[in-house]
Amino acid sequence: MVGAHNPEAFRDSTSEPGVRGFLYRTPRPSNSGLVLTHGAGGNAKSALLDALANCLAESGITVLCCDLPFRQARLYGPPRPGDAARDREGLRNAASLMRKLASGRVFLGGQSYGGRQATMLCAEDSAVADGLLLLSYPLHAPNRPERPRIEHLPKIGIPCLFVHGTRDPFGSIEEIRSAVQLIPARTELFVVENAGHDLGFKGKSRSEDLPRAVLLKLQELFSA
Repeated sequence: MVGAHNPEAFRDSTSEPGVRGFLYRTPRPSNSGLVLTHGAGGNAKSALLDALANCLAESGITVLCCDLPFRQARLYGPPRPGDAARDREGLRNAASLMRKLASGRVFLGGQSYGGRQATMLCAEDSAVADGLLLLSYPLHAPNRPERPRIEHLPKIGIPCLFVHGTRDPFGSIEEIRSAVQLIPARTELFVVENAGHDLGFKGKSRSEDLPRAVLLKLQELFSA
């Protein structure tokens, strides 16, 4: 399948910060688009993002897996304390570009750090996206449950799908469920049994069933 399995290298420098990543075009008529980004240690080529993008593109959703600005600046290493605001602007620019690529709704998503920045951006401006896909949301640092990152969650006014593993050290299922209840919009928590922060995608390990399951949950939530 040409569109889904051969993503195009994508770069746009008309905005600041620019947008860089891989575009997964769908072989079907596309009404929706998704901007998907990575965690603090990853990039747009991560196995989880690629598997999800392939599955969603095959179903008719145009997907742009993009490198956050901090990763465009540095090939390795986590974001620095001053990077977050610029990373959110990069997400805003990517979502704006997706509005031109997809004729219908646009969703914003990410794994861990990328997902958190997406929630913060949409809490500031709900017009950026029509919904959120949050993979392994980093509710708190490992072993620091007393400092949850929840202040902005009550300001999110768009539907959200959280995908979280039962062995994720960044938040237990009970903690995530409690945090999700702070969001006034429609939400869904999809629990992945026996999965850690990588959701079953570590090294050469792959969870073959997860992408399809996430797609079905997305369809259920956003058709409600």
